[in-house]
Amino acid sequence: MNGRTVLERFPAGGPRGSWPAEEFAQARRKEGLPAEVVMDLATDMFLVIVRGGEISGGAAA
Repeated sequence: MNGRTVLERFPAGGPRGSWPAEEFAQARRKEGLPAEVVMDLATDMFLVIVRGGEISGGAAA
């Protein structure tokens, strides 16, 4: 599967020195999700995503 699941969206114009998208993704990784941060240029937002079917543990049904 080539899709992705968006877990959360964060505005790109956050306070200087603040990385809320990275902090959110790190917390999800500690929970066992392979979360990563990508930039959506069209909306000027950082997205925390999980690629493909990985959100359900990566097992294909």
